[in-house]
This record gives sequence, structure tokens and C-alpha cells, in this order.
Amino acid sequence: MSNKISALQKARLEYKVKLPPSLEKGANVSVIDGDITESVSDQKQVEKLFPNTYGLPILSFGKKDTTTKHEAINVGVVLSGGQAPGGHNVIAGLFDGLKSINSKNKLFGFLSGPGGLIDNKYIEITADYLYDFRNTGGFDIIGSGRTKLETKSQFDSSAENCRKLDVCAIVIIGGDDSNTNACLLAEYYCANKIPIQVIGCPKTIDGDLKNDQIETSFGFDTACKVYAEMIGNLQRDAKSAKKYWHFVKLMGRSASHITLECALQTHPNITIIGEEIASKNTTLTEIIDSIASVIAKRAEKGLNYGIVLIPEGLIEFIPEMRTLIDELNELMAIKHEAFESFTNNQDKIDFITRKLSAISAKIYLTLPTVIRKQLIMDRDPHGNVQVSRIETEKLLIEMLDTRLIAWKAEGLFEGNFSPLNHFFGYEGRCAAPSNFDADYCYSLGYTASALIGAKKTGYMAIVKNLTKPAKEWLAGGVPVTQMMNIERRHGEDKPVIKKALTELDGAPFLELVKNRHSWAIKNDYQYPGPIQYFGPSKVCNQITKTLELEQK
Repeated sequence: MSNKISALQKARLEYKVKLPPSLEKGANVSVIDGDITESVSDQKQVEKLFPNTYGLPILSFGKKDTTTKHEAINVGVVLSGGQAPGGHNVIAGLFDGLKSINSKNKLFGFLSGPGGLIDNKYIEITADYLYDFRNTGGFDIIGSGRTKLETKSQFDSSAENCRKLDVCAIVIIGGDDSNTNACLLAEYYCANKIPIQVIGCPKTIDGDLKNDQIETSFGFDTACKVYAEMIGNLQRDAKSAKKYWHFVKLMGRSASHITLECALQTHPNITIIGEEIASKNTTLTEIIDSIASVIAKRAEKGLNYGIVLIPEGLIEFIPEMRTLIDELNELMAIKHEAFESFTNNQDKIDFITRKLSAISAKIYLTLPTVIRKQLIMDRDPHGNVQVSRIETEKLLIEMLDTRLIAWKAEGLFEGNFSPLNHFFGYEGRCAAPSNFDADYCYSLGYTASALIGAKKTGYMAIVKNLTKPAKEWLAGGVPVTQMMNIERRHGEDKPVIKKALTELDGAPFLELVKNRHSWAIKNDYQYPGPIQYFGPSKVCNQITKTLELEQK
């Protein structure tokens, strides 16, 4: 152990993680086949693309299998995509689980994400090396990356590198896109009779990798608690200073789960849920009117302050903006070379405007210049606009300021509007995991080792019954193909894991609807405070409101 680590980290190293009962005596377990699966949609297309890994059964674990003896094997692990609290514990659980099967098993960590698997950059993860990372945040144990595994040359390189290390299984820890790539890799290995298993683990703080089998993705619990603490601090500040409107953009490009969870924990004055905006075809103008109305009503009561929560991906949920962004994504894919031939930003804007439909071009030109520039920045590795770099909160503030000045001139607004903008994203990605995430992540890694021991491939490790104590958790595996559908990506139809959006008839959203009008005008602020690691169970082992309401 390093002598330079903090007192908290030293204490966290002593934390005893919990496991589902089926894994308490080791990962050498019997495996029980459940229902045969099919993809969530586009079944024929998905089956055609994954003939070797489609239609597999859901798996659960039975008692420890003491009769099966396992030869020593080497396993590789990859951290893929953005960081999420608990990733180190997934690797710790994987390591311990493999050692429980055979003490001579070895674990290799491919460095800097999938790129390390392709370029054969790795380290051996030993017990001594792993020790200081247990129950800590971050992905610094081996680093992460966003290289996409999708080409034959990449698959062949990864297989060759695994052969050099005698690696017979790879665990990919990532979100929906990363696990989609894991499924493509598993299928390729099966089709070409390459004896390498591929297992996935569900990671993303955004919370959009969940379904009937995956109750929550790891990291969501910790990240939301970090953001909720900061929102609570802002609420206390707003109520103390009595003069600021805080506009808080929260991470979550494709879904509003984080925003909804933080709202349920803190009770802000205004919460915008992207999926609701899309469902109601709410325009940008209507959003501004709605927020301005709350600001005006609070001003009438002398409350010239408040909190507004905004999902990172809001701009993509607004119908006219969604159409514009879809057109931009398609254009940026098809006309990339022509677009990059321009060196001046204004020339790029003029070029794009000429290629857009008349309606989208009109909307594009009404946006502030800074937003126009942000919409045509380099795409992310999946071909999508980088919405985290679009300052939606500033766009709303600018439009609100204009609206409220006009209302004041008409005698419709008599208060003051002093806005401050915030973006809470990276602050939560590498936080020390909550007790829940520490236990959940360790269990996921241990489950992955059990699936490897059972010679499975194309599966994602799952742990269920999470609202109960760990002694009642249920571990197993779900075929990744079950979660697949076909989507348009970067100008092409591609198989991807279907994102779980906020359900407008789901219990968490309905809880917000029940209270939002009261929270808008009255101050019912809640102050969650920092994550608690020690103390009474009701304080240090809390689960998210989302999980509690969904599984109630």
C-alpha cells in the first residue's frame, strides 16, 4: 500500500465488498439455462448479422460446481468509453473470481481501451498491483479509450495479440456502443472458429444501458449522488443569497436519467426531461415560455432565485433541433472532405447552410453564432454531434434574458433575473464509488469470471434484485444480441444495443410530475450532502430513487 494515499482511501481499502450468494464460495458455479432470447426489435436483421450468438438463453447460477476442474487460463480485460465510478472494482471482482476458479489463472489489462487490444499494449494485473485500486474511482488502473472495434483487420489483430499472450477470453467493460462492439467481436470469433470468449459488463453513468435483465448500469448511483450533492449546495446558496438563478446542465446525451434522478433527490424548481419534450413536440420557444413563466411567478412572491436542471442532450430532443442535427450528422458523414476543405468557420457555416433543407437552414441561422459553430464541430467516434460541447444552458439563458426584458417592458415581469450556468459532468465520472457501486461492480466482475469459467461468449454479466441486500442478489448472464436493434449511424444502418430512454409512464417520471408544480413555486429543496461510506445502513447504503421506484 502506498504511504501517500488519503485516510479515506486507506479506510476504503479495508471495506469488505459483498457478493450474491451464488458466488460467495467462488466463481466455479453451475450454470442454469433459462428462456431462449430474441432481439428487442428487427429480429430477422439482427439474427442474420449474428447467426452464431443469436437466440442464446438467459443464464443464472446454481450452487458451486465442485466436480469441474479448470486448467489455468489467461484472460484480457478492456475499459472502453467514458469513465464510471466502480470500474476498478469490476476488475478486482474479475481477478478474484478467476483466481477462485484456478489460482494460476492470469489477468492482462489492455491499455487505453480497445486500442490496446489492437496494438498489443498491455500489463499483467497482479494482486500487488491491483491492491491500491480496490474501492477507488477512476479508470487509471489501465486507462480507457474510445476506439471502435468494428473492422476485420481490428478483429484479426486482436485475435493475433491474444494468441501471443495465450488469452482465451476478453472482458469488455463499457456502455451500449462498447458492448455492441463486444458482440461483433464475439460473433467474428465464433464464425471464424477462433477460441476466444467475449464477455461484457454494463457501464455508463448516463443510466441508458438497462432493460428487463439489467436493472441499472454501474456508476449511475455514485455519479448521481455526486451531482445531487452539488445541486443541493447550489440550492442552499440560492436560498441564502436570494438573487441567482442557477442553470445546471447534467451529463446524459441520449437520455435524461441523471437529470430525473437528481431532481428526485433535490427537488429543484424546474426540471426539463428531454423525452417529455420530444413526446409533446415542444418547441424551443415553448420551453423558454415555460421557464420564464416560473421565473415570473416566483418573482411575484419575491423569490428572484431558483434552480433549473437541464439534460445534456436536450437540444437533440427538441423536434426542430433533432431534425436539424440528424441532417447535420448525415451531411458531416457524406460531405466530410468538402466540409474540411474550408478553413474559415463562416465558410463552413455557409457551406452547411446551403446543403440543409430549407426549414433546417432557417432554424440553423436563427441560432447564436457560437451555437452554430458548436453544432458543426468534429463528431464523436460514433458519428454524432458532441452535445456535451454545445452550451445549451447558455442558449436558454440568452433567450430567457431577451424574453424577460420584453415582458418587463410590457409590465408582465417585475423581478430580477441574474442567471449563472453550470455543467456537471466530468466531476462525477471518477468519484470514489458508493457502497452500492463498490458491491455491484465487484459482483459484476466476479460474474464475468463465472461466465468465462462456464465457457460462454457473447454474454453480458448481470446482477439483479438490487433493491434487496446483497445476500439476495441474483447473478447470471444475458445474451448481448437480446438488446440489439438496427439504427442509422454515420450514414449507415448498424446493429446497436437499444438505449433505454426515460419512460414517461414509468414510476420515476410520474413521481416528478406529481410534485413539479409544487416544487416550482415553493422551496422544497432537499440537501443530500456528500456520499456516506460509513455509518447506519439507511445512510451509507442508499440506492437511487430511480431504482427504488422502478423495482418497487
